[in-house]
Amino acid sequence: MRFPPQFLDELRARLPVSEVVGRRVKLKKAGREWKGLSPFNKERTPSFTVNDQKGFFHDFSSGKHGDIFGFVMETEGVTFPEAVERLAGLAGVPMPKLDKAEEAREEKRKTLHDIVDLAAKFFETTLAARNGAKARGYLADRGIEPAMQLKFRLGYAPAERFALKEHLGEQGVSVEDMIEAGLLIAGDDIPVPFDRFRDRVIFPITDFRDRVIAFGGRALDADAPAKYLNSPETPLFHKGAMLYNGAPARAAAHTGAQVIAVEGYVDVIAMVTAGFAATFAPLGTALTEEQLGLLWKLADEPILCFDGDSAGRRAAYRAVDLAIPRLKPGKSVRFALLPEGQDPDDLVRSGGRAAMSEVLAAAWPLADMLWARETEAGSFDTPERRAALEARVAAVAASIGDDAVRKYYRQDFEQRLRQRFAPAQNSQSQNREQRYDRQQPRGAQRNAQYGANRSGRSWFEPTGRAPLSLLSPRLSTSPIVRGSRSTMPTREALILVSVINHPWLLETHAEEFSELEFQHPDADLLRRAILDAGGGHGPSDAQTQRAALAARGLNSVLGRVETAITHASDWPARAGAAPEDVVQWWTHVVTLHRKQRTLNKELKEAERALGEEPTEANLAWLRDVQQRLAALEGSEALIEGFGLSSGRSARSL
Repeated sequence: MRFPPQFLDELRARLPVSEVVGRRVKLKKAGREWKGLSPFNKERTPSFTVNDQKGFFHDFSSGKHGDIFGFVMETEGVTFPEAVERLAGLAGVPMPKLDKAEEAREEKRKTLHDIVDLAAKFFETTLAARNGAKARGYLADRGIEPAMQLKFRLGYAPAERFALKEHLGEQGVSVEDMIEAGLLIAGDDIPVPFDRFRDRVIFPITDFRDRVIAFGGRALDADAPAKYLNSPETPLFHKGAMLYNGAPARAAAHTGAQVIAVEGYVDVIAMVTAGFAATFAPLGTALTEEQLGLLWKLADEPILCFDGDSAGRRAAYRAVDLAIPRLKPGKSVRFALLPEGQDPDDLVRSGGRAAMSEVLAAAWPLADMLWARETEAGSFDTPERRAALEARVAAVAASIGDDAVRKYYRQDFEQRLRQRFAPAQNSQSQNREQRYDRQQPRGAQRNAQYGANRSGRSWFEPTGRAPLSLLSPRLSTSPIVRGSRSTMPTREALILVSVINHPWLLETHAEEFSELEFQHPDADLLRRAILDAGGGHGPSDAQTQRAALAARGLNSVLGRVETAITHASDWPARAGAAPEDVVQWWTHVVTLHRKQRTLNKELKEAERALGEEPTEANLAWLRDVQQRLAALEGSEALIEGFGLSSGRSARSL
């Protein structure tokens, strides 16, 4: 009897070798492997090994070697079909019904594989031709060398609507098969099907047997509706069940390479170029349960590496929710958080392998990331709020499926709660804690360099570990980190300088100031210092404020903030403006800042939606967000009659 490869792969995925072997052999963990006494020969010293990552067992005493099917056949004396049937029962998977229709579908899949591979070769050839010059320029700008282009079979889809369609037609491929393979866009309202990928750099997506099954395309036209576009779901491609770079990364993981998941195609290529061969990426979606299961087959604690922005943080939190219910003894994930505004490609190109290695070495355990999420947005200065935090973490612990893991998470949370809310040792530390709780921002952000709260501690301090804000000097001085510190958004600088020059603003706006979400780490650092120096109410005058900041070693940061303000319309942030104008301007600029942060988040969501579903509605949404963002630029002074109290002429801007 012949079984579909997908069915056999599903059994292998559901049944680790150690689980199947463990029913007959008492196994003990030994590094990456399991060891036990041979089931085939009598022995006193274990020589029988099991490797779940590689998916096989090996018996040194007898020389026997195989996978789960071979083990059942050897130990139970059954044929291959019988072994498959027994393992299917163990896994709870119904046996497939292999009829003529199924055989026909299997043949159809083979045909689609051939068609998709023909398309991949066409895209590769086009990239190397004159027509691919623009795409080659893009790849060169991204630092993707020709050797990596060949390794990943990168290509270029011409801008013409029927280039691939005509090429495949000349090879005898029918339009119906092209549509089924996801290469053409068709529909009842489309008279003539046309190429799905046009004027895009092409990233072929392969399965775990290294066969091309789909494509991802990166637009070269800045006005393209979707920056990234993936193949649709097809008989070959189910994006939630695959990982980019799957086959090569799995092979590298089997040789001991660290298993890492990043967010995008270019990030994977940059990581592989830097020597991190076992790097994967989801395919245009958040990490799925199936993808997490694939990672866990290769490593007990894969590292999830997310971009250093609010979207990356949200992705990390979604991964927390995905992993928590599925934790098993020894199976977890860690989180590598990049500097604010950077992705793996940025960091590798600017800081090299060493910089990325340090980020990975500082990866947070799942328990730390979960605690950070539950405490980042809260003020816990009342018994009710502390009780709410305790209830939340208890609910999270209760969602863990495994009894042993659940027990230890409850113990861990209890310890963290005791440490966070332990009575202060003296009145000075108590005041500091009260001030911290009162000023904890709802939009607090942590990146690899700046992880301190108001009192100078880590954004949170994991139990038994040093504050995660303390990275090595090599990373802190790398070009990518220096670059991230050099440019601060003008609106953030405006808000900071206005508080420095008008400290009386904190008398009524301290809470509002503490809750603003700042993108640049130095802006957040200076904001925390201002609040700490003034105890939440601000010094009595600007000179005292500056002296307090200088005492904290922040003169250089303060100088950069002040030089970032150059436009004449920024005058309310400077000294000498009338309080009435300052208050009016403050309300306006803070509103603009919040709108811009909200719109930037919405922009990413709109881009993601359009990439997944290129409809007119999603395109209109994206353009609307872009227009609203553009309208915010340079509008700080657009207030009717603004400036009268400071002696400026009334005019409507």
